[in-house]
Amino acid sequence: MTETVLLVGGGGREHAVARSLSDSACDLYACAGNRNPGIASLAEGVRTLDATNTSAVTAYATEVDATLAVVGPEAPLEAGVADALDDAGVYAFGPRAEEARIETDKAFQRRFMERHEIPGCPDFETFDDPEAACEYVDSYEGDLAIKPAGLTGGKGVRVIGDQVTADEGKAYIRSSGYDRIVLEERLVGEEFTVQALVANGDLRVTPAVQDHKRAYEGDEGPNTGGMGSYSDADLALPFMTEADYMEAVDVLQATVDALDGYKGVLYGQFMLTADGVKVVEFNARFGDPEAMNTLPVLSTDFLDVIRAARDGESLPQLTFQPKATVCKYAVPAGYPENPEAGALITIDEESAGDALLFYASVDEREDGIYTTTSRSFAVVGVDDTIADAEAIAEEALAAAGEEGLRMRHDIGTADLVQRRIDHVAELRG
Repeated sequence: MTETVLLVGGGGREHAVARSLSDSACDLYACAGNRNPGIASLAEGVRTLDATNTSAVTAYATEVDATLAVVGPEAPLEAGVADALDDAGVYAFGPRAEEARIETDKAFQRRFMERHEIPGCPDFETFDDPEAACEYVDSYEGDLAIKPAGLTGGKGVRVIGDQVTADEGKAYIRSSGYDRIVLEERLVGEEFTVQALVANGDLRVTPAVQDHKRAYEGDEGPNTGGMGSYSDADLALPFMTEADYMEAVDVLQATVDALDGYKGVLYGQFMLTADGVKVVEFNARFGDPEAMNTLPVLSTDFLDVIRAARDGESLPQLTFQPKATVCKYAVPAGYPENPEAGALITIDEESAGDALLFYASVDEREDGIYTTTSRSFAVVGVDDTIADAEAIAEEALAAAGEEGLRMRHDIGTADLVQRRIDHVAELRG
């Protein structure tokens, strides 16, 4: 049976989902606030609409006779798009708004972890009074991470002792305008992500990925939506043991057990510390860029997963090619603080060479594809080793040029990976 799948969202993550479904027995349609040329080249139809508008999304799903849907970004999940699709008879692979609070409300997330005794929860307090939060900063023995409770596109966190001083942190709290703030102990270690496909009580995990949030090489500068990421040819990363990976999986399993009826992707962002694996945060969808590391090496048909989820069946076991991946984003000059839009993008599928090209936020005009003020495109190298995958990604970036663009060339390099290994060895004494 051929399914009709509606993909909600228009970024690099959704381009990766579209590519993963391109050889499956389905007709793909997509809707988003932007027109992603990569998705458009793979889909039967694309509708430009507000992806948080539940009525508009469900009307398009009904128009194309969708039998399944995949909701990519967090904002539509928060808005209840999965709820509306489910209620309209279109199974949405994505959590309903209440379950999506595991990402969309960080105060709820921490209280949920505390209530259900989920392992890896750091010390935390929540505040709706900025002055009370500032008093807590003064009284706390140690450094703190300052997190807005709601969604900020990965750019709202400030870490005392790393990005800001205590005084700068308090100034940020007072000037931010956020209704609620979560203050939690600063976790020191190496971050990594494990994404899981979840439905019908089943949990199917993917290889660990390390994302790079900081804007500039050497992990300097402000946080971004993610400048790139890498994965290894097996489930763990070079600085981790298999036991570390399984500790993270145990956290995800405990979370799914406590979340009644969760479906979709559960993304755990973890910190490997001297005291084991701690939870930085949960997301309720694929990561961007992490989807571009995991989906290209997924051998199991993603359509089979979401079809089994809908039909109440056990999810198929996931198999992956034994390949490493390196993803590098190209972003507009000045990103993230003062991005300059309007640069012509010269790379395409052919000039990307052996790399996979994923479009993110771009402006397709009659005379070509141009940058916007958000991340533009990603290139992904896939090969036997991280070093070989990194070389493929770098070759593609060289073909793209740097006119009006900026990249982090250090992601996936031997030097950077070795620093991660050395850091964990130092933490473990």
